[in-house]
Amino acid sequence: MSPIRSLLSAALFATAMLLSGCATQGAATSPATTSAEAKASPALVPFASDEGVARFAQSGAKADFAALANQFEAQYNGAFCGPTSAAIVLNAVNSRSADLQRDHTRLRKDDVQFMPAGLDPIVPRFTQDSVIDRGPKTRAQVLGEPTTIGSKQVQDFGYQLRQFDAMLHANGLVTTVVVVDDARNGQAIRADLVDNLARGGNYVIVNYKREAVGQKGGGHISPLGAYDAGSDSFLVLDVNPAVAGWVWMPAATLVRGMRTFDTVENRGYVLVHAP
Repeated sequence: MSPIRSLLSAALFATAMLLSGCATQGAATSPATTSAEAKASPALVPFASDEGVARFAQSGAKADFAALANQFEAQYNGAFCGPTSAAIVLNAVNSRSADLQRDHTRLRKDDVQFMPAGLDPIVPRFTQDSVIDRGPKTRAQVLGEPTTIGSKQVQDFGYQLRQFDAMLHANGLVTTVVVVDDARNGQAIRADLVDNLARGGNYVIVNYKREAVGQKGGGHISPLGAYDAGSDSFLVLDVNPAVAGWVWMPAATLVRGMRTFDTVENRGYVLVHAP
């Protein structure tokens, strides 16, 4: 293939990944999965269905759902699933803080021409844009500006797991990052996530590959809202409704989606601890 065709193919691939969700570059999956993961049904149950509502009603691990739902917003940029998830959780943690920042980048010049002097109409809260500014990865890099990874110049759209965790830290959160590698047991992962969801003030954000869970698209990041023991499934509060709404995802399917390779290592999840 000619260099021009190679560049064109790469550009088309990157564009498709962005349009289909929130993607980083890694496309290969880790070769090892447990037998339970391999046999798991990829069936996803929409939250906005009779079955979805029934699962939520019987869920015993949904301590933070109300706080997340109250602060929920959809990503407005195909590469911003990470910043959107971060903003939702940060606003849930800091919803009554007196020193929440105001993002004036969304205020147009004409918006204030008729307002009384000194009045600030911007609601204080974290936004998808403001959380990026505090993190170590620049907005340009999130949107494809070439950067060096392993001595190579690459376009690293979106956020890898540790990049995302670094952004959360830069915005003041206390976290534990967990890479779902081949050695990490699926039952232990389930227990970790359920324990977090059952305790108020703690949040969990997952990083998985859409294709591995039966959806279209590449890598994606979203918060979890609940766990239903009866169906052994997690409620993924998907921040990209243009691709997929909130869904109940079988635990083994979610683990399989996280146990996928992304650029330098596998995907996984981040536990956000109560302040």
